[in-house]
Amino acid sequence: MLQFPTDILIAGQWRRGAGDPLDTVDPATGHLLATLHAASAEDVAEAAEAAAKAVADPAWRDLLAHERSRLLHRIADLIEEAADELSALQTADTGKTLAETRALALSAAGTFRYMGAALETAEDALTPSRGPYVTMSVHEPIGVVGAINPWNSPVASDAQKIAPALAAGNAVLLKPAAWTPLVSLALGRLITRALDEFRLPTALLSVLPGSGRVVGEAIVRHPLVARIGFTGGTETGRSIAGAAAHKLVPASLELGGKSPTIVRADADVEQALAGVMFGIFSSSGQSCIAGSRLFVAREIYDSFVGELVARVAALRVGPGTDPATQVGPLVHHRHRDSVAAYVDLARSEGARVLCGGSAPEGERYTDGAYYLPTVLDGLANTSKTCQEEIFGPVLVALPYDDEDDLVRQANDSVYGLACGIWTQDLRAAWRLARRIEAGTVWINTYKQFSAATPFSGWKDSGLGTEKGRDAIRAYQRQKSLYWGTSSHPLPWAG
Repeated sequence: MLQFPTDILIAGQWRRGAGDPLDTVDPATGHLLATLHAASAEDVAEAAEAAAKAVADPAWRDLLAHERSRLLHRIADLIEEAADELSALQTADTGKTLAETRALALSAAGTFRYMGAALETAEDALTPSRGPYVTMSVHEPIGVVGAINPWNSPVASDAQKIAPALAAGNAVLLKPAAWTPLVSLALGRLITRALDEFRLPTALLSVLPGSGRVVGEAIVRHPLVARIGFTGGTETGRSIAGAAAHKLVPASLELGGKSPTIVRADADVEQALAGVMFGIFSSSGQSCIAGSRLFVAREIYDSFVGELVARVAALRVGPGTDPATQVGPLVHHRHRDSVAAYVDLARSEGARVLCGGSAPEGERYTDGAYYLPTVLDGLANTSKTCQEEIFGPVLVALPYDDEDDLVRQANDSVYGLACGIWTQDLRAAWRLARRIEAGTVWINTYKQFSAATPFSGWKDSGLGTEKGRDAIRAYQRQKSLYWGTSSHPLPWAG
């Protein structure tokens, strides 16, 4: 039987948080899964102080790179061994399908494994000098870092911050979202197990669920937290950026999106239909990279959208534990109501609801946070529906006339996170990929990731980069060393 965590990880110790009770609810049924106590500001302070001591502990501070790499590989092994449990916890907490949550658990393992490999091959530099000295550039840990993650893909998001931070020699204070803390706590238990096996201080990781106003604020503003990694909403990101600027500490911010997905007239229609649907309706649209604005060449618009609507209407909606489910519930009833309010807004703006547009009917759906996959059209790209992030299974279809019209509309957004292009014309794909203002562009695919490939957002979609070899360096400070070789190292020396 699946065991739900009730204690939280504070300064390497599992115990009850000093904050308010925190209920976690199964969004498929509305049933209570577990009640735990959130962290308090005092818990955060204790965790930060213990983390600073752990970073300075010679057992961790002097650990050689290949030994830290062994630790990361061990964590990856433990995640893979526990993949079914992690998948079941995340499905219970988020409503995602078991197939998706298992893939996310394995992705987390892959991230730890990649960062371990990258760490073993990371090099400092002997730099050119123009004097009687040898110059070197080396990298050292930042110290205590804060990692604040959203509720939509917790275990994968956690790994993207914890793995490079540990690889770089730091300690981590992780704040998972209040709605979905369970899988992050389970991941914390695996990481502390690995730290114990290597006889390293377990205070290198704390997992501190709670509200952004209490726990997030305490992490961001604590004087010992020397770097912040945040994934979430743009307005919260702005606030964190301001706090980081005040402290003069670095921050990486992976924020919102309203990503365009483009179907040219020469696209492979079957491939494009499948890709567009996956891009917006997987994860029930609860993804910052969701392809929520669909631009279709006008000459194929009616036929393509007509076939798309027929297929979307046939998608199977249900609980994530049902192997037949393609679209699960939204994460929380309050979020479902927010998505429904956006569809009502779209109607008021003149949208046509081509399919969906409501919660599904039937006893199976009565108590869950379900919303039907929805396709809208009849809106201008300037409408609020097309400009604001909905974060749900809602797709807006828009026609375009030529490439310049397409690029103008696609780039007419405060966001610049991702884009999908469906075409068989390689030259056109290259031109569009370079003209679109986005950190990631997929061509004839969508929502595919590699731990080795950097991920970043443009404009209001973020600041800084995650993944790739440089992710480790982002959690380190650079230091220059000058080694004098002359017996008269200074100009006025005798």
